Amino acid sequence: MKVLAFELKNETGLSVSGAWLEAYVIGGYNNVRRPGVLICPGGAYAGLCADREGEWIALNYNAAGYHAAVLHYSVAPARAPLQLREAAAAVRLMKEKAGEWGMMDDGIAVCGFSAGGHLAASLSTMWNCDRVFSREQIDSGLHRPDAAVLCYPVITCGEKGHADSFCNLCGGDRELAELFSVEKRVNDRTPPTFLWHTFEDDVVPVENSLMYAWALKENGVPFELHIYPTGGHGLGLVADERAWTIPPFKRNYGWLKLSVDFLNEKFGVI
Repeated sequence: MKVLAFELKNETGLSVSGAWLEAYVIGGYNNVRRPGVLICPGGAYAGLCADREGEWIALNYNAAGYHAAVLHYSVAPARAPLQLREAAAAVRLMKEKAGEWGMMDDGIAVCGFSAGGHLAASLSTMWNCDRVFSREQIDSGLHRPDAAVLCYPVITCGEKGHADSFCNLCGGDRELAELFSVEKRVNDRTPPTFLWHTFEDDVVPVENSLMYAWALKENGVPFELHIYPTGGHGLGLVADERAWTIPPFKRNYGWLKLSVDFLNEKFGVI
């Protein structure tokens, strides 16, 4: 396994921002092409929880046979849609590197946690938004993810939303926040999605995942949704002391295997 770092650039070769991609590439064998996953850590668009929701997640997807990459995207005071353009550039880079890395160019998922889940959902629903991307970019489809994994995601700017995330992302611009209320952006080109949340989440209420799942159903997009009855926010893989103070948390390790099963079926991986 190799760990590589890339500065994100646009189609003209210029840096899109200070964002960068940390790639965890599995060594190839027998010319087998593996799927890949782009990971967006959470942090309320104020910082990145890259320790718990970055490298550790990437290594676990590696163990499941996936190439992985962690997106170190911009946070406040940077405003939308910069982060969305960075995520798009990351997917485009992964597709461009597919042959070199031994990766499926049509088997790249985006996985996000909390605010990173919002970013992953934004890319899933707004990759074809002409208020953010050019017609040429949309027509190429190079930045469209092929599937999504959303972990306790921030979704709505409404009553059940996470106000701090939207404040950091949009700076109090209500019109911009409405644009990025992604339950309203789901369409029939949104990729198949795996979601999980906890009933007890008192930071980003479970209604966020429920709203998104309902929007997926209304638009005929396949999804899988898991609601765990116990546990708070920001669990990741609960690889810390909280797993022992509240034993039911240990069950949340299961979400990653379930997500891999979902993605394997989508990508035709045996």
